[in-house]
Amino acid sequence: MDSTSVTEHPTPDTPASVRPGAGPARSAAPRDRRAGAAGARSEHSQPETGADPADAPRPRPAPDSIPAQPKPSRRRSAKQTSGGKGKGGGRGNGRGAPPVKTTAAAKAAPPPAGAPDPSGGPGNSGGPGNSGAPGGSGAPAGKDRRSGRAAGPGSGPVPMRRDGERLRFVGAATRRIARGMDLDEIVMGLCRATVPAFADAILVHLREPLPVGDERPAGPVVLRLRRTDRIPPDRVSGAPDPLPALPALATGEAPDAEVPPGSPLDEVLRGVRPVFADSPSAREALSGLLGEGADAVATGQHAILAPLRGRRRVIGAAVFLRGPERIPFEGDDLLVAAQLATHSALGIDKAVLYGREAYIADELQRTMLPETLPRPTGVRLASRYLPAAQTARVGGDWYDAIPLPGSRVALVVGDVMGHSMTSAAIMGQLRTTAQTLAGLDLPPQEVLHHLDEQAQRLGTDRMATCLYTVYDPVAHRITIANAGHPPPVLLHMDGRAEVLEVPAGAPIGVGGVDFEAVELDAPAGATLLLYTDGLVESRLRDVWTGIEQLRDKLEATARLTGQDHAPPLEALCDEVLDMLGPGDRDDDIALLAARFEGIAPSDVASWELYPENAAPGQARRLARTALENWGLEALTDSVQLLVSEVVTNAVRYSNRPITLRLLRTDVLRCEVVDDVPQLPRLRQARATDEGGRGLYLVSRLARRWGATRLSAGKAVWFELNHP
Repeated sequence: MDSTSVTEHPTPDTPASVRPGAGPARSAAPRDRRAGAAGARSEHSQPETGADPADAPRPRPAPDSIPAQPKPSRRRSAKQTSGGKGKGGGRGNGRGAPPVKTTAAAKAAPPPAGAPDPSGGPGNSGGPGNSGAPGGSGAPAGKDRRSGRAAGPGSGPVPMRRDGERLRFVGAATRRIARGMDLDEIVMGLCRATVPAFADAILVHLREPLPVGDERPAGPVVLRLRRTDRIPPDRVSGAPDPLPALPALATGEAPDAEVPPGSPLDEVLRGVRPVFADSPSAREALSGLLGEGADAVATGQHAILAPLRGRRRVIGAAVFLRGPERIPFEGDDLLVAAQLATHSALGIDKAVLYGREAYIADELQRTMLPETLPRPTGVRLASRYLPAAQTARVGGDWYDAIPLPGSRVALVVGDVMGHSMTSAAIMGQLRTTAQTLAGLDLPPQEVLHHLDEQAQRLGTDRMATCLYTVYDPVAHRITIANAGHPPPVLLHMDGRAEVLEVPAGAPIGVGGVDFEAVELDAPAGATLLLYTDGLVESRLRDVWTGIEQLRDKLEATARLTGQDHAPPLEALCDEVLDMLGPGDRDDDIALLAARFEGIAPSDVASWELYPENAAPGQARRLARTALENWGLEALTDSVQLLVSEVVTNAVRYSNRPITLRLLRTDVLRCEVVDDVPQLPRLRQARATDEGGRGLYLVSRLARRWGATRLSAGKAVWFELNHP
């Protein structure tokens, strides 16, 4: 045998040249090394040579946009083991491959053309024939694959050449779009994900107004430019601006585009699929959207018009642009644009629905709470409400201030379990019930008892806590009843904060529980703080720890203003809310602060009159004397007339003594209390009627007047301005 030749023996069964599915010839040495030191070969291994070149697999054709790369062939090993009679390749095996002999000439033979060379010669990924980058695309070294110019810092985006790159880009872009919660975040995510990775510029147009849910807008479809993004001109090193003449990209503003039915733009939007702006109809559609700026868009496949379709209708359009000197979009880029448009449109649809729900929640919470607090005599009020979080805009916490007869005021704070729409609805019903019960002038414990019955009627799992307080500015006393609520805190004028000892009671909705009321002093200048548990309780602290922190905060705030000077009420509420830390917003918070000013005894005049015919005259004399002592003689005639009319009505129907009281505050207030529960009604007396004109005179002369039913009778009152 010649020493320069290689002896090869095919298997006796089937030659490699005619075996179906035979692969390219392989060297036996690599498999021998993997199998072990014995040089064992697989029974299905093929001989190194002897196969017909026509049966060798050909390289798979690449798309037109991707240059075909030569497939590196497998180099023969320089060392081959000689076959013996062992298991690895003996003749008597019948299954193993024949021994292969490699001579020195074979060792010195050069590798086949196109095979990788570890020396870095032609064909290597790091050699001169490649781009110089790992896994290069075949472009010349240092060249931009899009424009063919030398790549430098700040060059434009590189087009995606393979399906894997497109999938990775779409995955990253959709994740970025999905992170947005509101409309602006989603649109910005689309723009930031697209430029410069996919396009040089983007324009996003949305319908104005955006339809919500199943709404069917009656007017024409109008698209308004919402956001633009582009590569800044200085990003292309040494090159002119790729998009110099598009006004919308320069200013971010463009006139609204109306979409007439049957127009080219309407046809593109109804077609749903993105289109290139290379056909006459597509150019007309782009002109209808961009107006005069459409002429600046490069011809050919340099622009993609992608409709944004939500769940039920088209809500806008996105325009992806590349400069005229860039490589145009490819056919697969339409699929990328479709994915981006679909995810963005669905996100915008969800954001609009979320915005509508947030608006409804805000309106519901606003209507459930008082818009403004009343200004009762002898007390100043301030309030705050904070939801649990931005995503939970409604809750079950509420507060209220209800004027009562006798210049009194009811202060109410409650908390329904949970913070949802259901909790807010239950809170609204309980608040309305509390206002109705307060209008009946029931004692605080009776009010809580009726609220408990109402909660049981609403459902078995309707639980709430409530604190009901009545302040009397004349007596300088407060009456408090508690239903499982945190106790109030009283800040005295000397800066001392006191947690009031009030019986806790059971929550509203338990049923069958009696509530207890306590009466405490309310000195002038003191501040009463009513709050819900969200202010003092969180995952980081228990209720009583939070109450102690609240007490310390009040005392620290009072020290800033000094003794005998109460801190401003609004500023005090803000300081109290500042005690909340980052992890303290587990529940919504309702806060009601009341500064007791009271009514001085010298500004109050009260008498009891027996229901007899002389009572009206006696009431006129007493009122005149009180006005003279207060220096309000100018009101004597009006007060005497109105007092006479109201007392006369009370004497006519009353059986028990009548109470007449005058209060001098910022206005002059007169109150007449009797034991008759029927409220008087204002009516227009006829010319022949002998009576029925008393309340008409009161309504014409008084600044305000009213009648309130009490637990044992009624109170009729009127107010007059100071002269």
